[in-house]
Amino acid sequence: MQIALYQPDIPQNTGTILRLCACLGLAAHIIEPAGFPVSDRQFRRAGMDYLDQLNWQRHDSWSAFESWRAAAGPRLLLLTTKAATSYLDVSYRPDDILLLGRESAGVPDTVAAMADARLRIPLKPGLRSLNVAMAAAMAAGEALRQVGQFVQLQSSKGAEA
Repeated sequence: MQIALYQPDIPQNTGTILRLCACLGLAAHIIEPAGFPVSDRQFRRAGMDYLDQLNWQRHDSWSAFESWRAAAGPRLLLLTTKAATSYLDVSYRPDDILLLGRESAGVPDTVAAMADARLRIPLKPGLRSLNVAMAAAMAAGEALRQVGQFVQLQSSKGAEA
């Protein structure tokens, strides 16, 4: 399971999503340009101390990401407020990529057209959207539940007992 961020605007959200990926064993992709410098050094400076546990790639453009994806072959599932299908109503696959757009603008129509599916998180009427990191966590949790890929966590108490 993988998460891709399309031109993220807010470094704190990106850091939160990268931490989510590290903790749950998900691969991460950042599709540039981002609204901030994307580098190991910048993330470490921001307190992102999980980078050593993270499998992540930077793609310098949408076309570079699409070239990589065409060679790798995974399905692309876009989380968007403009979708009709709930993220709960799709059958996830272990190699799916969950794509999240820019906090300020989502993704352009040309990018949305490349998605194999467009998914939304149902919200209370009158409310616009969730924080992108919250949406990533919800969709990743459901996807991992379905495919049975949750990381086996060991507690120190459980190991000693």
